[in-house]
Amino acid sequence: MTIGRATAPDAPSRGAAAGLLVLFALLAALSATVGIGVVGWLAGLAYGLVLSGALVAGARRTGLRRLGAANLVTLSRALLVGGVTALVAYSFERPAPTAVLVALVGAALALDGVDGQVARRTGSTTTLGARFDMEVDAFLILVLSVYVAGPLGWWTVAMGAYRYVFVAASWALPWLSRALPPRFSRKVVAATQGVALVVATAGILPTTVNLVVVAAALVSLTWSFARDTAWLWRAEGARRAAHAATAIALAAPVRSLGITVAAGSRRQPVAVPASLSA
Repeated sequence: MTIGRATAPDAPSRGAAAGLLVLFALLAALSATVGIGVVGWLAGLAYGLVLSGALVAGARRTGLRRLGAANLVTLSRALLVGGVTALVAYSFERPAPTAVLVALVGAALALDGVDGQVARRTGSTTTLGARFDMEVDAFLILVLSVYVAGPLGWWTVAMGAYRYVFVAASWALPWLSRALPPRFSRKVVAATQGVALVVATAGILPTTVNLVVVAAALVSLTWSFARDTAWLWRAEGARRAAHAATAIALAAPVRSLGITVAAGSRRQPVAVPASLSA
């Protein structure tokens, strides 16, 4: 059977399908070695399906024909996050193996800087790749914040929820979705979240120390979001002020013309000599 080019699956679709197979193999390996239960399987597979669908939809929306090396690295990291998701879901039934969980998280975080370097060196930096990388980071933070909520309290989930609350707020306030200026401190804060959550996940420090470390990371994240929100608010105010000034400037000649025409219509008619009107 010959498949026409128009009906053949594109590279992102094939990559997403291959990713699902790899994730299935990872879940099977975890199930056979440390156990993930039905809950872990369901959470891992649901994550994989959403990941694949979002990746294919994003590629088609941006016109991306091939994933490229950098996106394949990000996809590999995303699949590791799928394993983390399964273990965290399983931890609600039985204690998850800390060593395996930390190993998967560590590998995912180690690859975090690789995809960016690959993209820059190969000249394959794309908007989709940057968004893909950011969403994988955000979901990993969310999953880990849920995991450490067990020993530390559910307030830790705020670390993972910040990103999604911000996105939801941008639906009602579109100015929140405008581009932000690059800041190195934002990257430092993001890295701090991962380090703090890994330390808390590993459980190598006393609970009190973990509380302080995670709380400090949450404070820094709150500061970062507050600063970015304030910048966006000021930028929106400046944009509206500029728009209003432009509207006033464009309306001024129209008003001036209207006043001139109205004044001319109120002028007294010029008297015409009787010799000319006869």
